[in-house]
Amino acid sequence: MSKLILSLDGGGIRGAASAHFLELIEQELQTTMQKSLRDYVDFYAGTSTGSIIALALATTNMTMSEISALYNVENAKEIFTENKGWFEIDGINAPKYEGFGKSELLAQHFKQAKIGDITKGKHILVVSYDVEKRTPVIIKSTKQEYLQLLSAQAADASCAAPSFFPTKNISFPPQQDEHWLIDGGVIANNPSMCALAEARIAWPLLPFDEFKVLSIGTGFMTRKINGPASQKWGGLQWLTQGNLIELLSDESIVSYQCISLMKQGNYIRVNAKLMQQQGLESPPDDAMDDISKTNINKLRLLGEFWFIHYGKATIALLTDSYSGPSLDKIIPSIS
Repeated sequence: MSKLILSLDGGGIRGAASAHFLELIEQELQTTMQKSLRDYVDFYAGTSTGSIIALALATTNMTMSEISALYNVENAKEIFTENKGWFEIDGINAPKYEGFGKSELLAQHFKQAKIGDITKGKHILVVSYDVEKRTPVIIKSTKQEYLQLLSAQAADASCAAPSFFPTKNISFPPQQDEHWLIDGGVIANNPSMCALAEARIAWPLLPFDEFKVLSIGTGFMTRKINGPASQKWGGLQWLTQGNLIELLSDESIVSYQCISLMKQGNYIRVNAKLMQQQGLESPPDDAMDDISKTNINKLRLLGEFWFIHYGKATIALLTDSYSGPSLDKIIPSIS
């Protein structure tokens, strides 16, 4: 029997598009199959904002509509509370946002949910990075030491984007080893390959051709970086003008790897350029922290745009009836 991996990218507030797309998928499943998205997913994987969605699906009872509703203006303002410290230039010599609101909001909605609360026979991983030990930290249900970790803590660490939010200090039971963690997007903004590797460990006897991946992006940037000017940039310019954090989290290579390695038709990547195109006349801002009501509404429209293009194929992949080719991002058709 095949195993379905749901992989969710990072991207800050742009996760509103991912969540709304999956909300529409679940509504379709409920209407036609009388089942939920959870009924079809065997392995959840998430980075940054994707970790919030993945952990909510894997370790709580929230519906996709409830998860999607988390991406609202009020919650976004609480998460993205600007740092008001004296003599601090937000994002330059201090985190742009305080981080307290993010931690409190995650604790409020995840409550006491833990990594080990995932349904028996299923698994989850979320990606973070230990800055002191200089090593990836893959928080996962297949490793005993992570099972008692609160889902809110795991999401908080995976969402601690450098220059945006403070580093998170977490001690994993039972040894209580101390870790200083940042956003997993610095190493695996698209966690699909991490999930494939871990799924093979979880189900070692399953043929590789029986693994399927539904990978959900958050849209990707199209703003041009000034090549000639970048020759003279230092760290400050790369951070402010080159959008270094977004540049480092570009994981388009992962789709190439998955499509190349996996059986044809076993991989669907839901994503699109954040630019004006047919069916998306007013694209959302590509900033991960544009939390205006107008932009969040545009992100939901992006989710609907994806549903039009990917909805049928996604439902078929989930229900093990897809017979088409592997799919990558939408190729823009300029309106």
